[in-house]
Amino acid sequence: MELNNNNALGRVLNDYALPEPAKSSDPKKALGRDEFLKLLIAQLENQDPTSPQENGEFVAQLAQFSQLEESQKMSQSFSQFSSAFQSTQHLQATSLVGRPVHVQSSETMLGTNGAISVLADFEIAVQEASLSVYNDAGALVDQFSLGQQSEGRKEFIWTGMDGNDQRFPHGNYTFEVSASRGGVTEALPVYLSANVNSVTIEPSGKLTLNLAGIGPKSMSDVIQIN
Repeated sequence: MELNNNNALGRVLNDYALPEPAKSSDPKKALGRDEFLKLLIAQLENQDPTSPQENGEFVAQLAQFSQLEESQKMSQSFSQFSSAFQSTQHLQATSLVGRPVHVQSSETMLGTNGAISVLADFEIAVQEASLSVYNDAGALVDQFSLGQQSEGRKEFIWTGMDGNDQRFPHGNYTFEVSASRGGVTEALPVYLSANVNSVTIEPSGKLTLNLAGIGPKSMSDVIQIN
């Protein structure tokens, strides 16, 4: 390579400005400390003696190279941290299999044992609230008063047992929490507990939980792990 003008090294450095991922892996494009020093010496040897380069230009080029080197190190460190963080997330997600989590949904599955946890958000205090439960045919199978409720998120447990202490059939059930205030009744968003059957790791790294009676939900949709 022949360097015979004051801007030669600058052009080379521009070619190695913070790389795109595809370029950074090419050893022919990797400008290290030794290569930089060789270029600097070549520039000094080939500069025009009648118009030598100013010291300030060399200092600026050195500073540019130093900044590039630090940026590359930072990029590599961030990549390693991101990979380690993602691996930790995947490990934590797989440990959820078989455990119940809460996600926003009005429907979930009642198993052969265990109860259903229902979370409801009360934006304001209400005079009366109630919980209604419907089977997969849409028939009302259970309903009870929750009484007066203050502002905040509250948890209610549906045991899955009827008035005769008999368990309702295994299957999907729909839950509705209604709140009354000032003569106005409205349905509130509910978050139901559901068992994690499996975890899917998407090619993008996104985690999807496959929940019994609910289906696939993103890990970010989980508001509580039991």
